[in-house]
Amino acid sequence: MSTRPAGDVARSTVGPHSETRRNAPLRTFLRTSDGVTIDSVYEPGAVVYDDSRPPSGDLVFVVAHGFTGDVDRPHVRRVAEAFARYGAVVTFSFRGHGASGGRSTVGDREVLDLAAAVAWARELGHARVVTVGFSMGGSVVLRHAALYGPGREEPAQTHPDAVVSVSAPARWYYRGTAPMRRLHWLVTRPEGRLVGRYGLRTRIHHRDWDPVPLSPVEAVPRIAPTPLLIVHGDRDGYFPVDHPLMLAAAAGDHGELWLEPGMGHAEHAAAEELLARIGDWAAAQGG
Repeated sequence: MSTRPAGDVARSTVGPHSETRRNAPLRTFLRTSDGVTIDSVYEPGAVVYDDSRPPSGDLVFVVAHGFTGDVDRPHVRRVAEAFARYGAVVTFSFRGHGASGGRSTVGDREVLDLAAAVAWARELGHARVVTVGFSMGGSVVLRHAALYGPGREEPAQTHPDAVVSVSAPARWYYRGTAPMRRLHWLVTRPEGRLVGRYGLRTRIHHRDWDPVPLSPVEAVPRIAPTPLLIVHGDRDGYFPVDHPLMLAAAAGDHGELWLEPGMGHAEHAAAEELLARIGDWAAAQGG
């Protein structure tokens, strides 16, 4: 699927920072560096909030959803509402999902979608960008941070200041659980892609990866010095605990691992209390 480097600079269709955009929700389509339109929503954060958790004006969360999600799904909106207590929030639909253009490459070229969203968040005036990804989105935020981190050739507006990866795989082509075997059928078989298009609002590219992108576990060592948090449930039905343990081992002292007792997979399994702890962690990075 890859025909250009995943680190190409992403650009949005919107102009520079304005106070109007900072004070009201905004929905627009961003354009990635490879020309795909990405349905995106900006929310400036809660107007009324608990004094113990005031939103930070310079902090924005960029949320990367899981496979078959999109910006309008209730579980994505719930995550956005939780993080809005701490700062502004950008949510978007990955390519091939919802109203976005293109076709899903299941974690490969999606780094360009995330780069466009991060650049937009900075154009809106936010100095601190925390990327938070779930499942497929969790693998994307890891690869994005490795490709767009400090010291890379990409412009500074595409760099994250902290990274949170929730329920992410450590390696590609994993089929060790029944849900992942079903997912591979969905992605690799023509009839599976029809189910994805008409049943799940997800348009999946028919081509294999070429070349195979950097795996999450290979990406993690390249993220330093950007702060990294790895979150995973010990009852995840998609990726068992050897995945977060591999990621944490690759991160070494640089990364932090939260292995959550009783938690399942991704956004649906992320309790309000966990989202609040993630919000607290993100607010503390560079604050």
